[in-house]
Amino acid sequence: QVQLVESGGGLVQAGGSLRLSCAASGRTFSSYAMGWFRQAPGKEREFVAAISWSGRTTNYADAVKGRFTISRDNAKNTVDLQMNSLKSEDTAVYYCASHRKVHATVTDYDYDYWGQGTQVTVSS
Repeated sequence: QVQLVESGGGLVQAGGSLRLSCAASGRTFSSYAMGWFRQAPGKEREFVAAISWSGRTTNYADAVKGRFTISRDNAKNTVDLQMNSLKSEDTAVYYCASHRKVHATVTDYDYDYWGQGTQVTVSS
């Protein structure tokens, strides 16, 4: 059974930074693309960023491009999301996700395992 545990959320002022981390267990972490998604109150969950199994390829939503950076450490089974220049519209619950297929591309949004989420609140 795959387990994903997020950490690092919190309250930050607009313009500030936060770093989210996701610890994975239960299958060969280095074989699967990983992603971050978010869901704001009253809105559907949306894609934020993805990283390939090797870490060589990334993909970002337009809303976060240039401000957020996704990275992974296959030796530690972790994937991080560095968030800079945060805006009030970044306020949401952020979820880590593991892709359904081995060696999937970062533009394939088929994820089958999800963490419990971590709250990020940006005050203006």
